[in-house]
Amino acid sequence: MAAEPTVGIRDRRAPVVPMIVIGATASVLGIALGLLIDWFPVAASGEAKDIDTLWDVLIIASVPVFVLGQTIVLYSVWKFRMRPGEEMLDGPPIHGNTRLEIIWTAVPAILLVGLCSYSYIILHDIEKAAASATMNVRVVGEQFTWTFHYPGEGGGEELMTNQLYLPVDTEVKFTIQSKDVIHDFWVPAFREKIDAVPGKDTTYSVRTTRVGNYQVICAELCGLGHSTMRQTAHVLPKDEFESWLDEERSKAK
Repeated sequence: MAAEPTVGIRDRRAPVVPMIVIGATASVLGIALGLLIDWFPVAASGEAKDIDTLWDVLIIASVPVFVLGQTIVLYSVWKFRMRPGEEMLDGPPIHGNTRLEIIWTAVPAILLVGLCSYSYIILHDIEKAAASATMNVRVVGEQFTWTFHYPGEGGGEELMTNQLYLPVDTEVKFTIQSKDVIHDFWVPAFREKIDAVPGKDTTYSVRTTRVGNYQVICAELCGLGHSTMRQTAHVLPKDEFESWLDEERSKAK
């Protein structure tokens, strides 16, 4: 009886150095591009700088992971592609590499712990600043608008407006509520946002730092009119804000 033909084994090992060089070069270019892109609108709060820095740190940490992974995949697709006449060849019988498995488990774990710890520190500092708030504004969301409520003169009935007015250089605490469905109160220039949940108060604070007009956006899909749920946050010099507040209170009497 004739012996069955032996199927050959293709053994072409990939050099590591070219992949490292290509991946490192692409990572540097990717990080540079990520840091050069102007991702956010102008910063108008004291918290924005720390949040923007956190974003940059995440780019620096995540781009190499993505680029190096894609480099290995694409290089392997090119290096180990099937050539004519190799349709019946098998890859080399390779057992596991314990050292490599430890490295690719330990490095991501250390990276994640570091990023989570840094994010927690930023969040803790932002929430700690809320204790020093000198102004309170109640924000109410409903399909499809926001209303803003200011304490009345001498603790009386609240003043309600459909535009947000704030004094500059002031720590403001927002108490966010909803009348119907879940919304999300977001002023991109402040860099912070939080859900407005029916039956529950949510809060956050910002320290206004820049005079100007900034978009107020609902960042949670809340119905057919979601895209129209936008207003304006007007950050004014303190004397102009006080004049506006006095005028609105006089109108409300």
